[in-house]
Amino acid sequence: MTSRLPEKLCGEPFSPEKLAKVKREISVSGSVYRAEIARRVCEVLGWKDALGRPKAMSARVALLRLHRAGHIELPAPRNGNGNNKPLTRRCQLPVEHPIRGSVEQLDGLSLERVERRSQSALWNGMIDRYHYLGYQRLVGAQLRYLVRHDGGLLGALGWGASAWAVKARDQWIGWGRAARERNLSKVLNNTRFLVLPWVRIDNLASKVLAMSARQVMQDYEREYGQRLVLLETFVETGRFRGTCYRAANWQYVGRTRGRGKCDRLNRWSLPVKDIYVYPLRPDSRRALGVH
Repeated sequence: MTSRLPEKLCGEPFSPEKLAKVKREISVSGSVYRAEIARRVCEVLGWKDALGRPKAMSARVALLRLHRAGHIELPAPRNGNGNNKPLTRRCQLPVEHPIRGSVEQLDGLSLERVERRSQSALWNGMIDRYHYLGYQRLVGAQLRYLVRHDGGLLGALGWGASAWAVKARDQWIGWGRAARERNLSKVLNNTRFLVLPWVRIDNLASKVLAMSARQVMQDYEREYGQRLVLLETFVETGRFRGTCYRAANWQYVGRTRGRGKCDRLNRWSLPVKDIYVYPLRPDSRRALGVH
């Protein structure tokens, strides 16, 4: 059974007329790669980022969503996931050895931007092996980092597209729907934060968060042509207390309701999470369209 057509895709309003254009591109493209169909759809629907580049990855995710919901039929994928090799077999994970002390004792603490294939494989493998949520491909605008010091790897950070609508966050900002739609791209979500399990360094997590807040502002504007205004994250209440976020001056603004973004049946099936935000400028609400 076909589900209801989404109101938004790739951050833009979606409609039956736009669905017809998507179907037309699939029809005329024949059996080309899904990536090529996504590129063509970006051109037809104007799905572009602030620098005028096609939102290719976001479009691929959007088309897959339409495909799974029964609205369109995509050609079969040409490539598997690395010949079905587990992520941890496609990279050399760091050797486990205890690292203890305080952050002041670390030499060369740094955030290494993930840009090369080898870095990406390492980041993916570490998150898949050691993060409780495992690896999932980040959607839309994103930044990934490896946390290093002179002695090797300490962890990993991942930033991705912000949540579309979160009641407590939106109330804290003071957003109406129109302002949120215009300015959501100025918010970035800390989707993954990993300190390797054998690392026991006092104050490391809060120090890394402080370093990351500064670096993502620069990297995001350079990569996507957009100035960030706010960072957000969601901390699962049954597992964590959010201590490192509070120590890094993130603000608690409320809790999620335990529902997924596509839950229309009030099943309340997801873990409840604390919501934290970090304003990147003193006039953050004004910069997000609140007057």
